[in-house]
Amino acid sequence: MTEYDLLIDLHKNSARQGPGSDKDTLKALSFINIEKNKNLKIADIGCGSGGPTITLAKNLNGKITAVDLIPDFLLELEEKSKKLGLERKIKTLKSSMDNLPFNNQEFDIIWSEGAIYNIGFENGIKKWKDYLKIGGIIAVSEITWITNSRPKEIEDFWTHAYPEIDTASNKIKILENNAYSLIGYFYLTPNSWIENYYKPIENKLDAFRKKYADSKLAKKIIEENIAEIELYHKYKNYYSYGFYIARKNN
Repeated sequence: MTEYDLLIDLHKNSARQGPGSDKDTLKALSFINIEKNKNLKIADIGCGSGGPTITLAKNLNGKITAVDLIPDFLLELEEKSKKLGLERKIKTLKSSMDNLPFNNQEFDIIWSEGAIYNIGFENGIKKWKDYLKIGGIIAVSEITWITNSRPKEIEDFWTHAYPEIDTASNKIKILENNAYSLIGYFYLTPNSWIENYYKPIENKLDAFRKKYADSKLAKKIIEENIAEIELYHKYKNYYSYGFYIARKNN
């Protein structure tokens, strides 16, 4: 198996594939003034197995197109939506987020939790803007420094892992420079990282280690996850995911 295949296997059957919570999704929604009876068109880009998608479907009227590149995650979402009676509100789409088959100004809301980093924050908000109606809402969570200075160890780690990591003020400037107006911002609390993302991974590592005992790639993935979790516990006061909610002006 490739490293990509192994990572998918590790993250399957998890509520989320990144930090976040239903509470965070609902908090982001609270910034948006939505007409209760409006039939919305929503895209959830990089939906994974659909944690945020399900929360959106429960709390909004309309249809959600849930986009991900990994069929296993989309299948999980389809099964969840059927069990909850939400299948009429959610349509899955296998597609790369940088080459989406959407029409100009098709959506009222574009949502993306913990996924825009795959194509870069600035690139993503520029590309996806075309699909959003004027006055429409974009809501994305993005790895963000929450202090202006930080220890070299964590600065080096994240600068290497994701060079676009930055402070919220600079992320907001990018939004404003691309004709969005910020209507809300907050950062995720440690609970959204530890309880909803890291602990579920830790609970899987022993079984994953046994399943792929002869795989050097699997060993590498385990070591990298343990190291990342340790870094978060050590430096969680310096970074988090920032949740940015903005309106398209033109």
